[in-house]
Amino acid sequence: LSLTPSARWSHAPSTRSLMSATAAVSASGAADDGPRPGQQVIEVVLPTYAMKPAETEKFRPSEAKAICSRVLQQELDDKVYDEDAAKDWACSIGNRVKQEIRRTEVPRYKIIVQVTVGQAKDQGVSIASRCLWDIANDNYASVNYSSDSLWANVMVFGVYTD
Repeated sequence: LSLTPSARWSHAPSTRSLMSATAAVSASGAADDGPRPGQQVIEVVLPTYAMKPAETEKFRPSEAKAICSRVLQQELDDKVYDEDAAKDWACSIGNRVKQEIRRTEVPRYKIIVQVTVGQAKDQGVSIASRCLWDIANDNYASVNYSSDSLWANVMVFGVYTD
């Protein structure tokens, strides 16, 4: 079958009928009352296109260092090094640091925490990291702790996700 152009478009509603149907729904108040019970609500979120954080939303290494120092003091001050317990200490310190840095409200930042705990036995330790990042928005903080029986290092990386 072949349809003529007029036959193809003859069933399409006119603009006038669409406007009157919209006005009828608005006049009845059904559309203004919100969704019906049990009806799924679809929320539309538009992209922000933010390519860099606002000054108040930047990752601050000074705040991260203060948090790391406080957590290290609270977690390790009365501890004597134990190899099995050190694994749990590292996880606990990392989780607490990450939670407290999230509370400083640095939106759109990926927070990465690396904790190292070792036994102090007159040895030298060097910890290094290499990262590929945006130097204008990304940053890091590193804090060391040492006592008679153990040492610890916490590194926190704040990487902006645009």
